[in-house]
Amino acid sequence: MHILKWLYPGMKFKRWLLLFSLGVILVSMGLAMIFNYKYIGVIEESIFRLFYLTTGKYYYAVTALAGIAIIVGGVAVMLLATRQIIHSVISVLVPEGSEKLVEIIFQKRRLNRGPALAVVGGGTGLSVLLRGLKSITSNLTAIVTVADDGGSSGRLRKDLGIVPPGDLRNCLVALADTEPLMEKLFQHRFGGCGELAGHSFGNLYIAAMTEIVGDVELALKESSKVLAVRGQVLPATAERIRLVAEMADGTRVEGESQIPLANKQIKRVFIQPADAVPVKGVLEAIKEVDACILGPGSLYTSVLPNLMVKGVVEALRATEAVKIYICNVMTQPGETDGYTASQHVKAIIDHIGPGCIDYVVVNVQQVAPELQEVYGQQGAYPVIADLAEIEALGVKIVQANLISETNLVRHDPIRLSRTIIKLVYDLKVNSDRMRLLDYYLIAETIKKWKE
Repeated sequence: MHILKWLYPGMKFKRWLLLFSLGVILVSMGLAMIFNYKYIGVIEESIFRLFYLTTGKYYYAVTALAGIAIIVGGVAVMLLATRQIIHSVISVLVPEGSEKLVEIIFQKRRLNRGPALAVVGGGTGLSVLLRGLKSITSNLTAIVTVADDGGSSGRLRKDLGIVPPGDLRNCLVALADTEPLMEKLFQHRFGGCGELAGHSFGNLYIAAMTEIVGDVELALKESSKVLAVRGQVLPATAERIRLVAEMADGTRVEGESQIPLANKQIKRVFIQPADAVPVKGVLEAIKEVDACILGPGSLYTSVLPNLMVKGVVEALRATEAVKIYICNVMTQPGETDGYTASQHVKAIIDHIGPGCIDYVVVNVQQVAPELQEVYGQQGAYPVIADLAEIEALGVKIVQANLISETNLVRHDPIRLSRTIIKLVYDLKVNSDRMRLLDYYLIAETIKKWKE
């Protein structure tokens, strides 16, 4: 019976049921004292006459059973009354029924006990990771790059003077706990050839909300309520930054969308203005979490721009959280051509210095030959896990099979999330937040999800 699900661990229901029972006992004792036990005596005498005449010497055993039956009957009445009260409330608040409400409460209780994570990055890789993590914990903060200047985001940035909303929208949708239709709505792009052509509805919604409330951080907070987002999504900065790349030949390329098109080896990237400050919640999130995760995503145009914002690197060094970098599984044409895993790590260290990466998660799963051929035609190849070179940089390695077995070579959200959470739990196993019950529930969730 689904009514028994109310007794699941962590529901915070059993304690109130016991308190309700205690209240019934106290009321019963109070009534007995008020009426000076008169009616209890009458009931007891009636039971005595009934059972003594019918059972004789077995009177005490039978009356004991009668007492037990009365207790069981009282408990049944209490449960029935409690059930009907709950059902009365549920029928108004959750039309789907009490079983749906039980699952919602159980899920919320469990997710709230999950580890606190800050995920830094942008692009498709970040949203893939968030889709996996949101089924394990709701203590999530996505810190998203706002250096994008292409497509719908770039047009809104230029026309309205706002930070580009594209990656922010993708993260909101990835963390959303809402109906599929709402997700389709936010990801819908207008067709045709007019001014709306190519714009995403979600981008327009965030732009409108920003103009209404006057602040992008508040706009994302209000948008999160609409989508029932688990966690929070923050832009790295509310300022309109521009990404600039200095190439190995000394030339400079401005604009996030233009850097890969230059098809040159990148020496370093930086943002303008250089003194752009983060939004208020970014530094607080990095300080308070159990783990800070960099990536996955484009190394120079998604991960590093966040770290260029003033104060972010200092916060990373100061935090007690474990710092994890998720290396990409494929190289990116025009950005990381020929890069091994250690070269990804070295690029970050060269830009922001040591002390910001404790672990690097690398894929050791082989990419199917037919997919290697398809990606090779686009100039993308599997990132080689050169483990010895990574260790030489003073960074610990986590090896795992992380590739999604589809027609695209991407991180599998389940495998990646499981790897990250296992690492965090292994490092924080004695923390109050990281209890064995939580670990069991997470393992069961991942198992059920994968099935």
